[in-house]
Amino acid sequence: MTYDYDILFLGGGLNYAGAVVASKRGLKTALVEKNPSHLGGTCLHNGCIPSKMYLGAAETVRASKNPHFEGSISLKMERLDDEKEKLLLSATQAIMRQCEKVDIMEGEGFLTAPHTVRVKERKITARHVVIGTGSSPFIPDGIEYDGKGVVTSDEILNIRTLPEKIAIYGDGAIGLETASFFASSGVPTELIWRHDTLLRKAHPAISKNLFRQMQELGVTLLRNRSIKSAKTTGRGVHILYEDGSDHYVPMLLVATGRRANVSAVECDEIQTDSRGIVTDDHFETTLPNHYAIGDCNGKLQLAHAARAEVLYVVAKIVGDEPETLNLENVVKFIHTLPCGYASVGKSKSDLEKSGVCYKESTVFLRGLPFPHTHDGDLGVMALYADDEGFILGGEIFSPDAEELIAVVSMALAGEMDARLARRTVLAHPTFSESLERAFRRL
Repeated sequence: MTYDYDILFLGGGLNYAGAVVASKRGLKTALVEKNPSHLGGTCLHNGCIPSKMYLGAAETVRASKNPHFEGSISLKMERLDDEKEKLLLSATQAIMRQCEKVDIMEGEGFLTAPHTVRVKERKITARHVVIGTGSSPFIPDGIEYDGKGVVTSDEILNIRTLPEKIAIYGDGAIGLETASFFASSGVPTELIWRHDTLLRKAHPAISKNLFRQMQELGVTLLRNRSIKSAKTTGRGVHILYEDGSDHYVPMLLVATGRRANVSAVECDEIQTDSRGIVTDDHFETTLPNHYAIGDCNGKLQLAHAARAEVLYVVAKIVGDEPETLNLENVVKFIHTLPCGYASVGKSKSDLEKSGVCYKESTVFLRGLPFPHTHDGDLGVMALYADDEGFILGGEIFSPDAEELIAVVSMALAGEMDARLARRTVLAHPTFSESLERAFRRL
């Protein structure tokens, strides 16, 4: 059979990275995206790039309140939003330049049959199809989303003025990060979630210290609460809880997770389930030569995971025989203020559930001079190794945790044991020297 393209990428999020590589490797390449100005996907436009930019600005406001400063500063949201839009435009233009050898087709694409994608009235065929349709915010039953009073991260990362007050429903990455942003920026903030603790799967000391950090930021913590209904009214958003209590807030951010976008799959040969598009360890679907990467496969909702997956798929298609990706060794992090949480490999809860024997080394940062002067008193570093001393994973709660965890990630990738890790001498005074101390205690 003759195909229109060697490879077609359905969705222009992190899929674009695979399209760039495929075109450079000589494959005739197409990319279907309903909104080409949104190339780069949620991470670039409505996720990690603007959110981290916002958090960086909020951290300056928060740090300015330390007692050794006088006066006060405030965040001008309109100016920050203008700066964000300039950054996103520049980044999108850079992606377009990288895609110069890729045929970009505007429109919503649907996989209607094996090797066949419909875009508007046009049918396009490809020998290989890579689905990267991402995910969308999940809105629980009873909550009436309107994009004004009841909003998701899509709207919250495009606001031009700070709200008078905000309630946030959900204690995942989006909920915790936005709570940190608004509270640090001086906005009265409520965090509502259905459980007793935060970061339930994290090391208990980290979970406890994050709770305390949120209290110190001034976040009103409403735990063990489930929202039965929420609706924008003339008085604001009316929130009714399952226990019958209620109250009003000017704005409610629904941060209860994201669901895989699978509606583009209209081909019975490709199986989907409650998590997303079903794939094997090589991200191939139940239909040969058809792949699903990123949020839509339900494996790991992280931009860097999606990028690694699509590059792996392209490498396999062009015959490079890459090593199978171990998604367990992909760094996960939540950027809260001032200490953030990052983990890689096995966590303490993972190890306890598995019942395997392990060694733990935990270093608390309170009392250490450098962490104290850099708002890291609540910091915790925990490392894990097996009986033979090989590194199994780590969890870090500190400023710049997402950067520090790279040391543990490299140790896992290199299959290092504690003896070898202990040879590393890290700089003083830094946060990383506490990580060195943790390695020495394994």
